Amino acid sequence: MSSDFWDARYATDDYIFGTAPNVFLASQAALIRPGMRALAVADGEGRNGVWLAEQGASVHAIDVSSAALQKARKLAAERGVTLETEQADVLDWAWPEAAYDLVAAIFIQFAPPPERDRIIAGIRRTLKSGGVLILQGYTPKQIEFATGGPGNPANLYSADLLRDWFGDWDILHLREHESVISEGSHHHGMSALVDMVARKA
Repeated sequence: MSSDFWDARYATDDYIFGTAPNVFLASQAALIRPGMRALAVADGEGRNGVWLAEQGASVHAIDVSSAALQKARKLAAERGVTLETEQADVLDWAWPEAAYDLVAAIFIQFAPPPERDRIIAGIRRTLKSGGVLILQGYTPKQIEFATGGPGNPANLYSADLLRDWFGDWDILHLREHESVISEGSHHHGMSALVDMVARKA
């Protein structure tokens, strides 16, 4: 989707996904060390990147929408943390090699295959050896719930798919579940989710 689409979606004073961090990401706080270099992929209005910065991480937040990043910088200022922001389309971004200790990939399911494969390859490339990926996404059953996320089932993840992508890493946690989430007006209600934490070999 184009930057114009996302800029229009974010063109409101409200934080459409809320200002609190994703619950699964926050549950992994023990993995975050002060000074670690973290990448927040498609971070939108900054709720996750700002939270990572509050934990002491040095955060690079990328998103295709300049409107979203403006709100992210505002949220960071209000919370008293620093956030390095970059407007970038992750499908075309030059993912730097072995650059980050942590990658947060929370609901980044806006691309179907084969474009999505470039994002997965980028994540695999950009994590340092020993670095950690924290990921949450929707499973195909989310189409039935219709409480957020893309309408195209090809965009969605399963535990088996994540094993295919990251099975050569140390998978610390992988779980499909149905849970109620409340993340602003756009992710709200019973949801079909998959969570993963994986450490790069």
